[in-house]
Amino acid sequence: MNESGNKAQGKRFLDKFSEVSAKIGNEVHLRSLRDAFATIMPLFILAGLAVLINNVIFPFVAKGQALANLQFWGNMVTNGTLNIAGLVLAPVIGFTLARNKGFTNGLLAAVIALSSLIIVMPFTLSVLPNGAKKAVDLTGVLSFSNLGTTGMFAGIIIGLVATEIFIRLSKIKHLKINIGGNVPPSVSASFSDMIPVILTLSLMALLSALLLVLGKTNLIALITNIIQEPLRSFNTSLPGMLFIYSCGNFLFTLGIHQTVINGTLLDPVLLINMNKNMAAYAAHQQIPYILTNTFRDTFGMIGGTGSTLCLLIAIFIFSRNRVSKNVASLASAPGIFNINEPVIFGYPIVFNIPMMIPFVLQPVIGILIAYFFTTIGWMSRVVVLIPWTTPPLLSAYLATAGDWRAVLVQLLIIILGVLFYIPFMKISERVMAKEAALETQK
Repeated sequence: MNESGNKAQGKRFLDKFSEVSAKIGNEVHLRSLRDAFATIMPLFILAGLAVLINNVIFPFVAKGQALANLQFWGNMVTNGTLNIAGLVLAPVIGFTLARNKGFTNGLLAAVIALSSLIIVMPFTLSVLPNGAKKAVDLTGVLSFSNLGTTGMFAGIIIGLVATEIFIRLSKIKHLKINIGGNVPPSVSASFSDMIPVILTLSLMALLSALLLVLGKTNLIALITNIIQEPLRSFNTSLPGMLFIYSCGNFLFTLGIHQTVINGTLLDPVLLINMNKNMAAYAAHQQIPYILTNTFRDTFGMIGGTGSTLCLLIAIFIFSRNRVSKNVASLASAPGIFNINEPVIFGYPIVFNIPMMIPFVLQPVIGILIAYFFTTIGWMSRVVVLIPWTTPPLLSAYLATAGDWRAVLVQLLIIILGVLFYIPFMKISERVMAKEAALETQK
């Protein structure tokens, strides 16, 4: 096959890959999930700040009972954020799914999702009272263990399933109730969807009752053990996370934002890990996970996707190309805050074959280096969910609750990243120079 045939075949593959990936990322349920997490993200960032203040700042200014009194603030924030993460997530998913499917009564869909989640909660809880040696069974109570980080995936599944059932039933004309007359629109809408509401919640209650009577279990436990943990064990394993994340970054080099893949397949499970780390740190327990969304962002997105801050530094120090210098000057300010669309589309990295290689591989290198130092115990695990716009070096310090060694690790990654980007930058600039020369000759 000649060179033109190879290029055409390669272009067809890239086009097909982009088309399939875009369809996956824009699937209505995955898009709704991404929208829901974006909506409630401020809660988790607040939780991260509360954990940091409670366990790093307050101990500097108080001791003993005075410290305990101050820490009540952070504990209350944790109760209202991390400890109800699943409870908050379900109705928000219900609302975003209804909105994305064009269903007019999104608020009622959110109520249905919330009610369904409570319906499938365990009927009886085994609780160990303070100071007691034997647990007691209680009914009529809800537990933070089911409402919080452990129940996040249940909130996702119930929010999607209950809302989908409700919307489908609401489209059946024979189930509509038209009361007519001059009544407020909200009242008319409530009566119109009354039968779908009753059927949806009754179905969820029937499922919950059957699991309790026949299986001596509940839907929360089933979702956690059968779906959440196996999925999370792959997506948050080092090979699984790097593979999915690299696919998302590769898509970005084709002009499709990486959140199409990472925002739907990776972020939810990594966020569960992050929330569990924060909860463990707040409770002064052993930190369970290395790989979280903040770990990935802090050591694999330095300057944004592809760790392009390393490229900007390489351009400033080693490039002699005036156009590259101008682009780097414009992109440096947003790049410090991990916003790198100017360099991705301005340099460009999109459809720039030499630059695709470091753009995809540099995050892998950074994550592997940080993972190594964390595994050997030289660097603390990430325990604070920080805004993704936090500048490098400061981000490493805050994410690890003040571990200066994490700053050194991030600095090492930046230095190695600059060296890694240099040869590909040189090749890219030579290609651009040749293309400009050929364009001049026409």
